[in-house]
Amino acid sequence: MRIVKSTIALLLVILMTACPGSKDDGPDLDEMGDPGSVSLVFPDNNSECTEGATVNDVQSAITFQWQASENADSYEVNVKNLDNGETQKTESLTNESTITLSSNTPYEWFVITKSDNSETAPESATWKFYNAGEGVVNYAPFPAEAFYPKRGGTISANTSVALEWKGDDVDNDITEFEVFFGTEANPSVSIGSTIENTMTANVISGETYYWQVKTEDKTGNTSISEIFDFKVE
Repeated sequence: MRIVKSTIALLLVILMTACPGSKDDGPDLDEMGDPGSVSLVFPDNNSECTEGATVNDVQSAITFQWQASENADSYEVNVKNLDNGETQKTESLTNESTITLSSNTPYEWFVITKSDNSETAPESATWKFYNAGEGVVNYAPFPAEAFYPKRGGTISANTSVALEWKGDDVDNDITEFEVFFGTEANPSVSIGSTIENTMTANVISGETYYWQVKTEDKTGNTSISEIFDFKVE
C-alpha cells in the first residue's frame, strides 16, 4: 500500500511539472498595453529659458523634462529651430534629455513615446520657448502658426477666404501682423497689416495659394513664419 501511495505521489509531481503554462513566462505581450503620450514639463511653453548651462558664447545646454509614460521603453525628443527650420532628434531612456542649442534662438519641441512591444508611438503636445542669450532685453516674437486654412489643405470658397493664424511672444508685446499672399510659391505681395489674428484674402476656384505672416513687436523685433499653402476647389 505504501508503494502504491508513493507511485501516485510521483505521478502527480510529474504531471504538475509537465503541465503547459505552469511556469511563469512573464507577461503576455498583449497585456503590456500601448505607451501613452507624455505631458511636457520643461522648458515651459511660450517662455524664455534662462536655465541652460553655458557651453560657449553662442550655445547652451538645456535639460528637457517630461512626465514618464506607462509602458514606455524609450522617448524621442524633437527640437526644431524656428529660425532655420532644422530639427534635432535625440533618443532617451529616461524622462529627460540634455541637448545643446543655439542661444538667442526660438525653438519648439515635442516628445514621441516608444515601446518595444507596440507599433503605437504617440506624440506629446508641441511647446515653444526662447533659448536665452546674454544681453537680450526683449525677444522677437515666435513665428506665427497657421490655423486656417491648414497647410496643404483644400477648401471650398466663392471669392474670399478668412486666413487665421496664432502669434505668441515671450514679452507679450506684439503690435502687428503683416500678411503676404498670392499664387507664387514665395509670396512677396503684402495684403495688409493688422493687430488681429485673421485677414480676408480674395481667391479664385482652382488656384493654389501661398501665404506668410510677419510678426512685429513694440521694439521693432520681427519674425517671419513658414510659407503655408492651400488649394481652392
